[in-house]
Amino acid sequence: MTVHNDIFREKLTLALEKNGLSEFATENITESLRALTERMLSVNEYMNLTAITELDGVILKHYVDSLMAAKYIPEGASVIDVGCGAGFPSLPLAIARPDLKITALDSTAKRINYIKETAEMLNTPNISCIAARAEELGNNTDFRESFDVSCARAVARLNVLCELCLPFVKQGGKFIAMKANFEEELDEAANAVRKLGGKQVSADKFSLTPINGDADEPRAVIVIEKISETPKNYPRNNSQIKKKPL
Repeated sequence: MTVHNDIFREKLTLALEKNGLSEFATENITESLRALTERMLSVNEYMNLTAITELDGVILKHYVDSLMAAKYIPEGASVIDVGCGAGFPSLPLAIARPDLKITALDSTAKRINYIKETAEMLNTPNISCIAARAEELGNNTDFRESFDVSCARAVARLNVLCELCLPFVKQGGKFIAMKANFEEELDEAANAVRKLGGKQVSADKFSLTPINGDADEPRAVIVIEKISETPKNYPRNNSQIKKKPL
């Protein structure tokens, strides 16, 4: 599938500018995201990667939304994207922030293979890929409390995400949750944040501004700081997490 370069550049640049991300509207980033779009839409014809296939939607809901997390991630940070799905936010972040060392984690091997092959195609050596369950890898001493940042985008409710994501974060690091509707989840997750060694520091609301002037879409970036070690009995296994969320 071919994505016309001039049309893509115009739409991406406008979307980035409207959403305060104009620093990412460079030639290299634009071309890499265009190539990513072609690759994703082509693979999507035989593998279920995304329900969003219209160009404006891909740019806004995948790329712009993913890059909204960039300003919360320190320079040179190690980042694990938990439940990365088709590679969001990990692929756009790897393209736009080559200073980051990103690990894309998902339990579906086919998607992880797609991300790995796509990253190689895009020449983004700062991204590595792991096919595993987060609650299992979070108990692996090679990965537990070893990342500066963990992030997750639209994976589960916040109290569940905390148990899946905070164990990966070293003390002084942070967990970044990217959400659409979140207000009721904040109170619900307070116990999980405390038990897992975290402290909520911000919940920044914003709106994704579309290219074509349609209604803005509400979003939020929730930042939880890791202030103490996660107790060794977390994360629990998947059935326990589902049966009795913190």
